[in-house]
Amino acid sequence: MPDNSDTSVEAAFERISAAAPLGWRVELIEGEICVTPPANGEHEEFVSELVDQVHDRRRDRSLRNYTGIGLNVPGSSETGRVVPDLVIAPKDSFRGPEKWNDPSPALLVAEVTSTSTADRDREKKIHGYARAGIPVYLLIDREEAEVTVYSEPSGDNYTQNPKYKLGLAVPLPAPLDFELDTAEF
Repeated sequence: MPDNSDTSVEAAFERISAAAPLGWRVELIEGEICVTPPANGEHEEFVSELVDQVHDRRRDRSLRNYTGIGLNVPGSSETGRVVPDLVIAPKDSFRGPEKWNDPSPALLVAEVTSTSTADRDREKKIHGYARAGIPVYLLIDREEAEVTVYSEPSGDNYTQNPKYKLGLAVPLPAPLDFELDTAEF
């Protein structure tokens, strides 16, 4: 007998996503539907600082910062649907009308933790990003006051994951290849 659980989860996800109020984020992470209220000002300050530093310091001027872009990532169900706080990819990577995009152009995804999302950002999202082959996952953990740079995806995880305390310079691997000044956060 065929297993229709992915189909029913997908259908429920689509219904919830369509009904969510403006500004709320609905994601499908490792088979779980996650609904998150709009971010607070401190969270957005972290994201804005990150966007500014990437814009100013990137060596490859064809790279763009994308916020609010939905990505399809492999999950424990047939697919996962996530909206990272920041995606760095080449210009025109997400020009199409799709709400949920192929993650292959993404060179880096970043998440800034919030109380309501911290566990998902620290644990579940890592697997989808690694399975999608996204070269770098940058996790800025406000509660732990640290930054983790996940790189070199292999299967369900990343082989490299150095941690740095907030306030230090954080080296980002290629293609960004610059130091993120977390003292600015």
